[in-house]
This record gives sequence, C-alpha cells and structure tokens, in this order.
Amino acid sequence: MKTLSKIFGVSFLVFFGWEFSSAQANNNAGNNNQANQAPSVLLPQDGAFKPEDVSHHRVVPPPFMRYADIMWKERIWRVIDTKQKINEQLYYPIQKNGNRISLYDLIREGLLAGEIKAYDFNPADMDAISLQLTLTEVKNKLSSIDTIQDENGNMTPVPNNVTSDKIRGYLIKEDWHFEKQRSVLDPRILWICPRIVTINKNTQQEDPTAGPTSLFWVYFPDLRPMLAKTPVFNQQNDAAWISFDDIFWKRQFSSYIIQVSNVFNRSISVYMKGLDALAESDKAHDNIAAVEHNMWQY
Repeated sequence: MKTLSKIFGVSFLVFFGWEFSSAQANNNAGNNNQANQAPSVLLPQDGAFKPEDVSHHRVVPPPFMRYADIMWKERIWRVIDTKQKINEQLYYPIQKNGNRISLYDLIREGLLAGEIKAYDFNPADMDAISLQLTLTEVKNKLSSIDTIQDENGNMTPVPNNVTSDKIRGYLIKEDWHFEKQRSVLDPRILWICPRIVTINKNTQQEDPTAGPTSLFWVYFPDLRPMLAKTPVFNQQNDAAWISFDDIFWKRQFSSYIIQVSNVFNRSISVYMKGLDALAESDKAHDNIAAVEHNMWQY
C-alpha cells in the first residue's frame, strides 16, 4: 500500500508540474504577443445611440409561383438613369464612405471576390445570356489600356479604368406575371447590367454623340444577399436605414422601358426615335396597368 501511495504521489506531482509549466508558457507567449502589438485605441461612440448592425440582415424570398397559376407574363427591358435625382442613391458615393458604397463598387467587389458571376452582354440579342465570363475577362472589362497619339505622333499608353463616376445607369431584364392564386401583378428582376460612358480613345474624354456602353449581365437573385447587407443613404430619415435590396424590392427607382418581348425581338429605338420612343415607353407602362385592370370583373 505504501508503495502504491508513493507512486500515486509522484505521478500527481509530475502531472501538476507539467500543467503549471504549460500554463506559465502560455502566459509568457500571451504577454509577448501583447507587448509586440500596438495598444488599441477605444474610440468614443459616434452618435447619440449605437447604430444597428446590418450584416445579419437576410434576403426576403419572393412568393412561390407555379407555372399553372400564371395567367399572363411579359418580359421587359428597362433602363435606370443614374442622372435622375431619384436614382442618386444608386450612384453615390463615388468613393467609399464609411459603410456606404455605390451600387457599381458593390458589384465590382462581388465579382473580384468570386461571390457573384458575370455573363457576356450581346447587344444584338439582349435576351440571349449564355456565356459566363472568367475572372480575367471581367478584369479586362473593368480596366483596359488605351493608346493616344500626341502632337509629335508618339503613341502613349493611358489606363482606362471603369470607376463609379463613369456609371450612367443600369439595364434591367425582368418578367411581369399575373398570378391567379394571389391575384397580383408581380414583377421579378432577373438580370442587371451596369452601363458606362463611352470614352473617345483619341481624346480620352466622354463621347457625347455615343450612348452608354453595357458591360455585362449579373444574375440578380445571386446579387440580392450583398444588396440586403449594404446600407443606402435615406434622404428622408437618417435613423431609418434602407438597403439596396429595399430600393429594388419596393421599386423605389425611376426607369423607362426600352424593349418589350415581341415577335421581331427588337427594341423601341429600332423603330422609334426621340420623343416618339419615350411615348412608346409610356405606352408600354400603360399596357401593363391595363392588363391588371382587365383581369378583374366588375
């Protein structure tokens, strides 16, 4: 018995010594790390209250629809002009300001991080979306090198980067449905495409005679999680923050229709110009409202 007690006592002392040595080594390592790190400065609260953390907000899924319940559907392409005052929330800030960022910079960061994918834009057929762009192809669209000729005839390379200030709007592809189970006319945004100014390669200035250039398509449902977590400046109330997803979900933007699904697969600009094209766009809006009105019987 005495032998067993001695063995147990020695084992306990060895184990206790090993634990103490490990703890002491961890404390020394922690002290060394703290000594190497610069002391953190705790800033005071910037505001009368702590703002709500928006990173945990999730996307509200759209209502489920069955094909058998769709009584009417029409595909529409519309343009959001960022020069209009109501659309300034999508354009500003040109440079990132705190937790606020422009819609283009958000899309750009998502593409470069691999969170979303870009697809080739075909101006001849806007309904055809089949080719997914690689990361290298996306970078080439976002940044390019142009050459200009000086007075002496020398060619000089000039970088042409697509920045937020060059964005002139967004092209949206969406479907409008009338669903009989809920008896509502429901729009669903499918794709979104940034549009930038057309740069004259000789002068490196905006070409006023050419319209905006469309970059690429981005699948809107894949973009929504990023939109829901990004705050947007609320022009009516700083305390009630909104997100990019709120703007699109609640249709808080101004736009005009450039194409409606038709047998010729052509846009309005092909057969209408100037004010006539705007009148045709308004007519397309009125036709959608008339469809919903005619679904009801009085």
